[in-house]
Amino acid sequence: MKDAAPDFIREFQECVPNGPTDEIDWDRIGRLLAPAGFTAMKETPQNPVFHGEGDVYRHTQLVCRKLLLNPGFFGLSSGRRTALFLAALLHDIGKTKTTRCEGGVWTSPNHSAAGSRIVRTFLWRDCALCGTPGAMAFREAVCALVRYHMLPVHLAEKEDARRRVREIACIGELAAGFTPDLLLVLAEADVKGRIAGDTADLLERVQLAGILAEEAGCLDQPYRFGDAFTKRAYLSGRNVDPDQKLFDASWGEVVMLSGLPGTGKDTWIRENLPGMPVVSLDEIRKTRGIGPADNQGEVVWAAQEAAKAYLRKKQPFVWNATDTGRDTRQKLVTLFERYGARVRIIYLETGLNERIRRNAGRPEPVPEAVVGRMLERTVPPMPDEAQTVEWVCV
Repeated sequence: MKDAAPDFIREFQECVPNGPTDEIDWDRIGRLLAPAGFTAMKETPQNPVFHGEGDVYRHTQLVCRKLLLNPGFFGLSSGRRTALFLAALLHDIGKTKTTRCEGGVWTSPNHSAAGSRIVRTFLWRDCALCGTPGAMAFREAVCALVRYHMLPVHLAEKEDARRRVREIACIGELAAGFTPDLLLVLAEADVKGRIAGDTADLLERVQLAGILAEEAGCLDQPYRFGDAFTKRAYLSGRNVDPDQKLFDASWGEVVMLSGLPGTGKDTWIRENLPGMPVVSLDEIRKTRGIGPADNQGEVVWAAQEAAKAYLRKKQPFVWNATDTGRDTRQKLVTLFERYGARVRIIYLETGLNERIRRNAGRPEPVPEAVVGRMLERTVPPMPDEAQTVEWVCV
């Protein structure tokens, strides 16, 4: 926590109650979280069948109060308690962007995913929670809590609940402090912070999720797989025993860089992988006279063809691109693995001002408006995405 943007963390920690009867300073919290659109929750309606308490802001107030009544909350470390309280405040922030009326009914599809993106952008851009291990871990722990806060009530419905909870628990390998048991505390408060007729049923589902997570060996820590290759095989959906050690038949490694423009990917490659062949989308753009704001279809096609040439020769190489979205990364990882390579994703991040400075110093800077849109879509790679995933501060 010492390097997790001390100004924001220090002020926010002063808003975290120290006991179950403490008052919550909603005015101060509203000012701190205003850039995330916090007060817009007051104008965001909900389906009264499931939220008889009213708008999203009212629901959030009730959730936070119920959270403080959970004895386990005050037994957490200061950092985890701070992350959980912040997640409770922002768990439904995505509803401010996704709520709409369909057939006379208020609905908020995919609000958890939208909320996690809003939270990440807010913590990164407005609170400078980026570029240090502590800042990244805290930010992504909060984002994971927001993204998966509804998982406990739906976990038992999943086709393979154990695999799913082990996948989510892996986030804690990189976002230290995140564990499924925190999700359970948040989910319980979320259920209790509503006025609805299904409260008892949903609380039973949360309890069942806790049992499933404990039986899966990942309630309060990431699951301990036999090895990295087996972990990748299991989490990618293969029918394997997660405790065994499969034979790794891959012929070599593809290193996949991920990070916003200006994070120093070229420098990192020169310093850490000298002499290794590189497929660089920036170089392809430069060679073909394509700007970063232009259509990138030709650039991506050329890069993939270059990658396939290395893959056919079983030649390890570096893939150097922005690739800050999970879907894009997974398509590439699938391609590389299909050719028999193992993949190591290196996600690079630097401080807010340093990234802007580095980007401005590039021969062809990416417009900051474009980078801003990239940031809003950025999701750092998680441990289930490849055999090895690393977050590196540069």
